Amino acid sequence: MVNKRRLEIGIVGAGIGGLSAGALLTKQGCKVKIFEKESFIGGRTLSLDTSFLTPRGYRELLSKFNMSLPFSEPDLETIFDKNMLKGYKMDLGFHVVGGGAASNINEVLSKLGEYVEMLESKLAYVKKNGFDYPFLSTGDKITMLPHILRLVFSGESTMKKLDKVCMRETVERYGKGKMRLVLEVFSRVITTVNDLNRISTGETFRSLKNLLSESSPVGYPKNGLGSMYEKLADFVTKNGGEIRSNTAVKKIIVDEGKVTGILAGDREYLVDVVVLNTLVQNLFKIVDKKHFPREYVENICSLSGTGSLCAYYSLKKVEPSLLGKTFLFIERNAGVKGEDAVGMIDFMTALPDSGLAPVSHHLVQSYIICTPDEVRDRKTLQHLREMLDKNLEKLVPDLNTQLRWVVYPAVWHLDGVAKTIDNVKPEIKTPLRNLYLVGDCVKAPGVGVNCAINSAKMLQDILLGSP
Repeated sequence: MVNKRRLEIGIVGAGIGGLSAGALLTKQGCKVKIFEKESFIGGRTLSLDTSFLTPRGYRELLSKFNMSLPFSEPDLETIFDKNMLKGYKMDLGFHVVGGGAASNINEVLSKLGEYVEMLESKLAYVKKNGFDYPFLSTGDKITMLPHILRLVFSGESTMKKLDKVCMRETVERYGKGKMRLVLEVFSRVITTVNDLNRISTGETFRSLKNLLSESSPVGYPKNGLGSMYEKLADFVTKNGGEIRSNTAVKKIIVDEGKVTGILAGDREYLVDVVVLNTLVQNLFKIVDKKHFPREYVENICSLSGTGSLCAYYSLKKVEPSLLGKTFLFIERNAGVKGEDAVGMIDFMTALPDSGLAPVSHHLVQSYIICTPDEVRDRKTLQHLREMLDKNLEKLVPDLNTQLRWVVYPAVWHLDGVAKTIDNVKPEIKTPLRNLYLVGDCVKAPGVGVNCAINSAKMLQDILLGSP
């Protein structure tokens, strides 16, 4: 019988989910090998040192992660010819981390004797003239939180029923005054989906509980997302684990109904467990469908991600009242599925101590939600771009004067799988023995980075029990 704490584990993909799983399992004594097809780690949380890129290299890098660059100002070639990106760090697409300094990444890192310093922000709201900060006042929380907590703590049977109730119905039934706006905006931000008919009330209320109770509900790591995943990777390699970059996994080996190894490069690696940290939609490229029930295959093949148009603005000056704040906005009748579109503009990255821009430069990141199909339509993208610029201009009226440059990455897999009523995320444990999934594609609390890290924590409990 295999000693669980000495399991040989092969992890496919060095994204934040795979690295978190690798670090936690290494800590518990497992022998971990992480296989990454690219020459770098981080996956969709990749933090770019733009000084070493070329226009072609940047576009090719984006294309590896289901992204494109439809717009920039000035044109991308001019931006690079004039070295305008020198000294900047940018992510592939928009990311903030739920929970701020108390986020689940620091919960994981604390178990490894590590910590990442987080910039933190309350949420503000962009209005026609100016903004509300915070979006939810103490009075708002006192009014709303008891109603939400009553539902959240009413029992899992009630919450499971609410999981199947769409937010459109909930908004119409309970949404009055500020509560209506909160439900309309937060439900979309929580899921990265605009269509209230697809968003689960249960999922929204579970997340709202945390947003309403946290003093700083969002955060961003100083010096970029790389400060998170590099610490995880260092722990793995310094404690007996391996990370094999430039090593694409060709096949997962299955024998007598269970996973027994990995074929990577020209070599077979025998392992006790395989963990996939890839888009689940790519699962059957390396594991034959015949090993899974038909219903499972059909569900995996039907899953869709989320989309958005992002923007990174370099500004010469930023009003001190904006620095460190994160702003939500909603565009009514935006011409997208769900009618209205919600977005976010983040000035945490514009702080002088963010480590993301040269001295006296300010990097502002933003995004607006759309579907994967909408993000492939240039006319829709142009409309979304105008909405991003318009809302930033409400905060920075002299935007044209202050703007150094802006790039607009478009992504049709911002989240690997959309968290909606009709898009049921798969469990971490698959029907195939010894095969598990982690990342933002699986059923775990939160979205994006938070979902990926939570899936790694859950995997540890599934494989080894609570440490």
